[in-house]
Amino acid sequence: MNDIIKKIWTDFNHELRAFILNKVKDESIADDILQEVYLKIIENLEKVSAAKNMRQYIYGIARNTTIDHFRNVNRQTEPEEQALSFSEEETQSLNATIADCCIKPFINQLPEKYQEALIKSELENISQKDLAKELNISYSGAKSRVQRGKEKLKELILVCCNFPSDSYGNLMNVEDKDCSCS
Repeated sequence: MNDIIKKIWTDFNHELRAFILNKVKDESIADDILQEVYLKIIENLEKVSAAKNMRQYIYGIARNTTIDHFRNVNRQTEPEEQALSFSEEETQSLNATIADCCIKPFINQLPEKYQEALIKSELENISQKDLAKELNISYSGAKSRVQRGKEKLKELILVCCNFPSDSYGNLMNVEDKDCSCS
């Protein structure tokens, strides 16, 4: 191995790895990038050894290689895939958990006819036509009951959590809200 490469390895290896790891937060990715950095150093050995400030030049290679890594990751991943992606089963399970712990307590505060309509149509996924048959009411009556139940549910949640809204009723800036009144 070339003496310059040995010197770089001895003098900079741990620092470079720590520098890269600080950026990518994953040890195996940091090791891969570090390997790329050494390949680039070897490919550009004349430039590295001729550099006025070898440390600065090597860190420039490490920084650029890390940036290239993030660019490649972003090109390979669609924006929708960058967010956490759940399987259909995981999504259903998460929705059921949210419904049980966050929505059901509010539904339970509604009058019984709205409770029943919302639980069956929204949580048990019974169609409104089937709901009408089960409750022995008209289809339009079932639709109205579900709609009114949703409106009453919305009112309960908004009163409890006191979310600010604009003049159109759209929620505004709901980050860090404490909604523990259910």
